[in-house]
Amino acid sequence: MVRLVPALTLGGLLAACAGPNVATTDVAPVAAPPTWRTDVGTDAPLQRDWWLSFGDPALAALVEKAIANNSDIGIAAARVREARANVALARAQTLPAIDATLGGGRSRSVNAFGQPAEQNFAQPQIQIAYEVDLFGRLADQQSAARDSWLASAAAHDTVRLSIAAAVAGNYLTLRGLDARLAVARETVRARAESLRIAKSRVGSGYSPKLELEQAQAEYDATAQIEPQIELAIARTEDALSVLVGETPQAVGRGAALDRLTVPAVPAGLPSELLRRRPDVAQAEYQLAASDKNLAVARKRFLPQLRLTSAAGAAFSTLLADPITIWSVGGSILAPIFQGGRLTAQADAAGAQRDQAAFAYRRTALTAFREVEDALAAVQMIDRQIMFARSQRDALAEGLRLATNRYREGYSPYLEQLDAQRGLLGAELSLIQLRADALSARVQLFQAMGGGWGPCGPSDTPCYPAP
Repeated sequence: MVRLVPALTLGGLLAACAGPNVATTDVAPVAAPPTWRTDVGTDAPLQRDWWLSFGDPALAALVEKAIANNSDIGIAAARVREARANVALARAQTLPAIDATLGGGRSRSVNAFGQPAEQNFAQPQIQIAYEVDLFGRLADQQSAARDSWLASAAAHDTVRLSIAAAVAGNYLTLRGLDARLAVARETVRARAESLRIAKSRVGSGYSPKLELEQAQAEYDATAQIEPQIELAIARTEDALSVLVGETPQAVGRGAALDRLTVPAVPAGLPSELLRRRPDVAQAEYQLAASDKNLAVARKRFLPQLRLTSAAGAAFSTLLADPITIWSVGGSILAPIFQGGRLTAQADAAGAQRDQAAFAYRRTALTAFREVEDALAAVQMIDRQIMFARSQRDALAEGLRLATNRYREGYSPYLEQLDAQRGLLGAELSLIQLRADALSARVQLFQAMGGGWGPCGPSDTPCYPAP
């Protein structure tokens, strides 16, 4: 015990040589606003399986298939496994390392009397090495690894939410394109009938040839819309197929666009948003990990105490009985001159901590902006739909009147053509607005975190312990 006093005294003196106090940037916290700028006046809860609120089993099946088979989600899950392994590795460094060795052989040598000596020998041995965590460096490494694991788990949830929103958005776009295609085909049939009537009237001498050319041009212009929409449908189906982990193919449909349920706008205070988004949690855990890594970098300037021991036996044909061997020792490793290596590592860790702090602030501000944008989009698109529906009804009535006037000979065919063009544009615009209104709700669900959230008073997500 007396022999350990000088070593401990030296360790205490070296402890005074703590690492430099690395300067970090003071990043202003993000203060949540008291209320949202856009008041939608609802208090509906936000569920994790929010895609079920659209009332379409085909949509729900696609989202669930994507969650199970999407490659990006699989990559994120593998990163979580890697991070969990790193936690186990950091924890293992705080425990003793026990190794077993077995050496043996046969040798021939000359003894002190000049006589040859042959022997068979073996030496089994157990070695134990342990680093005493004097200043908490190993504990900080383990804590940093755990925070990194939690950040990777939150990143996995972020990818999962993003893929679910992408599948839902593409499916709603697809149903909108289907509705537009149905209107285009119906309009083409109507234009074909108008073209047939125009040919008959011109052939009978009741109308000038100008009307026939106008009817032909209108038919050709409308017929062009159909292949354009079919191309968009094919591309959307291909995108959906890849999202669900399949080769490009046709996608099964469920309810029509106008049959889909319009979900209620979910409620939530701005003060709750930062606890409801996995990307914010990811940035927060990354910031915590960077703080721990900075502490580790500073503690590398402090001495390290390592204990070692070994025990075994020596067997030889030259010995009557085996000989036991053992050793116990320790060492203190204190950095004296590293050429600025440790200082550079500490400065790099401080810079990484600043990056994580600014990244958290940026993520939090982006979260508030995305919710505000989505709320405004829901409200304003719903208002546009009211005006678009009224416009569509007015144009439909205008077309009816223009058709009657043309048949009675009170107006030229051009007046009816203008009414047809206006009604087609209004119908296609209304369908697009309906799809946009549903997609805006998908974006709002994603912006509000998709029902994700921590569990328990410690604000730790419900992840399995590593």
